[in-house]
Amino acid sequence: MSKLNSIGNRIGIIGGSGLYNLDVIENIDLKEVETPYGKPSDKIVTGEIGGANVAFLARHGTGHRLNPSEVNYRANLYAMKVLGVDKLISSTAVGSLKENIKPTHLLIPDQYIDNTFKREKTYFEKGIVAHVSMANPVCPFYTKIAYDTAKEIGLETHFGGTYFNMEGPQFSSKAESESYRRADCSVIGMTQALEAKFAKELEICFIPLAFITDYDCWHPETEHVTAEMVVENLNKNISSGLQLIKKLITAVNSTGSNCGCNNSLEGAVLTDLNHLQNDTLKRMRPIIEKYLKKEN
Repeated sequence: MSKLNSIGNRIGIIGGSGLYNLDVIENIDLKEVETPYGKPSDKIVTGEIGGANVAFLARHGTGHRLNPSEVNYRANLYAMKVLGVDKLISSTAVGSLKENIKPTHLLIPDQYIDNTFKREKTYFEKGIVAHVSMANPVCPFYTKIAYDTAKEIGLETHFGGTYFNMEGPQFSSKAESESYRRADCSVIGMTQALEAKFAKELEICFIPLAFITDYDCWHPETEHVTAEMVVENLNKNISSGLQLIKKLITAVNSTGSNCGCNNSLEGAVLTDLNHLQNDTLKRMRPIIEKYLKKEN
């Protein structure tokens, strides 16, 4: 298992459908990170963008070989943590559930409904218990910077809204799509909610970017969503998406925050950290290190 990287203040990027690499990264080094939770989706690309230390991971692996249920989100986020990531930009493709949020637009969600059922959902188990608050699942400070940056480059952007995270890999039925609309959800996707949960447990600022590719299947005047449609609209947004991520990394790297994301475990851990079993302590040390120091 990789040790904690000495480079702090690293910005992580997880690329979703259509964003499999960042050709703007300089001084590239490929990291194959072993974690207690298995392997991440792929090797992690570390390097620099505009002087910022970054780490990039393709969520679905090279060639998009992992479906949303097969992605090892827990390993992906843990690997980012041990590489020194404290701010994470997550890019994903989603369907819109609202008329005014149109294909090729960008939404920066601030809430999630996690309807998945086949995935691991916490680091705090098997010898350690914590109940972290998910009331505010994204970083309030850096998401505002993301919104301002997107508007600066001319992206039609919506700030705030609920992301409904279905299991997949099938798309919705009409009845399902209409039920999510009645719940006032803004978009539907298959990936981002668990990344928000794991980022919160890891005390990482979470910065979501949800690129709209379709209207799911509810809209009476558009075609029902297909994989081909998703790819077509992603390709339309790929240039602006890369431009946004590059500018956003520069903005995030140059701006400090007192958002409190790096203290999200404060008061959440119920287990006495002085009495952890050795295997639990080894697994959890990158996550709870500073709290161990406080108690010892």
